[in-house]
Amino acid sequence: MPYDSIVCVKQVPDTANVTAEAMKEDGTVNRAALSAIFNPEDLHALETALEVRDAHGGTVTVLTMGPPKAAEVLRECLYRGADRAILLTDRGAAASDTLATSYILSQAIRTVGHYDLVFCGRQAIDGDTAQVGPQIAEKLGVPQITYLERVVDLDENVIQVQRNIGQGWEIVEATLPVLITVIDTANRPRPCAAKKVMRYKRARAMTELAGEVKDDLPEASDKQRQAELERRSRSLQDRGLMIEQWDLKRIGAELERCGIAGSPTKVHRIQAIVLTKEGFTEIPPTEEGVRQLVHELVVDRTWG
Repeated sequence: MPYDSIVCVKQVPDTANVTAEAMKEDGTVNRAALSAIFNPEDLHALETALEVRDAHGGTVTVLTMGPPKAAEVLRECLYRGADRAILLTDRGAAASDTLATSYILSQAIRTVGHYDLVFCGRQAIDGDTAQVGPQIAEKLGVPQITYLERVVDLDENVIQVQRNIGQGWEIVEATLPVLITVIDTANRPRPCAAKKVMRYKRARAMTELAGEVKDDLPEASDKQRQAELERRSRSLQDRGLMIEQWDLKRIGAELERCGIAGSPTKVHRIQAIVLTKEGFTEIPPTEEGVRQLVHELVVDRTWG
């Protein structure tokens, strides 16, 4: 029996290379100042969906919300074997917290139409909240399974999953449709296929295409640019290389539930912690040694 899967993926700042300009004054992430990568656990979610399709048939649709450059992660998904890619980009979605993000993605999933499985990475490295997946499930009104390690069985409309519970694992069962979050030990993501890279490296979303036309025709009139944009988009469409691009209107989202307006989360303070002490201190394994250690931690404000 074939199954249709939707995978939510995200382009995130590379938190291993954070600079002093990583945050804006309003407490939001300055994404333009950071290099962007494919959120690691989302790759494992994609691989899980591809494995389900390989074993049972069906389709894999990937969906991302972000600025136009987020189309880069969609191309990576196509390189690995995804069947359909959708870029959801809209200025009205900027600065969305987990509540607004989950609402927007749930609306987009409804717009995609039929699905049996929704896969998400457990969490994104730029927030580490692990909230978006479960919140999407709540808004869709479907059961959820978190921390997937492997799919044990999938038969008709029932799935059995082994999930990690910290100090062990458990087998849980749910009826479809279901949303599942995937951890990084679930599998080893397949590499990009060379033939697919050669084909889909030319895939573009409309905003990307418009930017390329503007760069290529700096002296042209707006009418000439529009004509060239239409010509190029038709050519890519005919070859199956247009990445679908949606906005908030396309998914029927209520604007007051999106972006800053729909985000109750507020950043109170951002504090940089700099460790200045060098070397090490040997603590004697005595009651007095432990008492002295606690005193030093309190004095240097490591605690409190």
